[in-house]
Amino acid sequence: MAKAPLALERFLPYRLSVLTNRVSGALSRHYADRFGIGIPEWRVIAILGRYAGLSANQVAERSAMDKVTVSRAVAALESKGLLDRERDDGDKRKSRLTLSGKGQGVYAEIAPLALGFERELLTVLTVDEAAQLDRIIDKLNGKMDVLATER
Repeated sequence: MAKAPLALERFLPYRLSVLTNRVSGALSRHYADRFGIGIPEWRVIAILGRYAGLSANQVAERSAMDKVTVSRAVAALESKGLLDRERDDGDKRKSRLTLSGKGQGVYAEIAPLALGFERELLTVLTVDEAAQLDRIIDKLNGKMDVLATER
């Protein structure tokens, strides 16, 4: 019995990856030149803008970025004066990360741009479709949680 070929352009993981890369790339053009940061740095800023005091490992978990990418982004942000690192009192090997005053200023400028970009992107969907998309993404993430524990 002949197997059906993999039609990559219809393969959901591929399509999601392409869409994610296109959306992230388009959004990054709004802040890359102005603030000198890339996608990983922005994701760290966005996470710490909402959840100050996380460790780099916690940022990696929340962002689904690998630890090396987060480590590089943290180092870049720290060198630009956008992030402060404080040693954890309970475990000297860990650091707590927070946005510096300058980092909070960058977050305050970029967050509205990001939300505006999201609103513009979603204008192709009805309100019901946007809500359905949100539910579908949650369902797929839940299934990925199950699949991750099965492997």
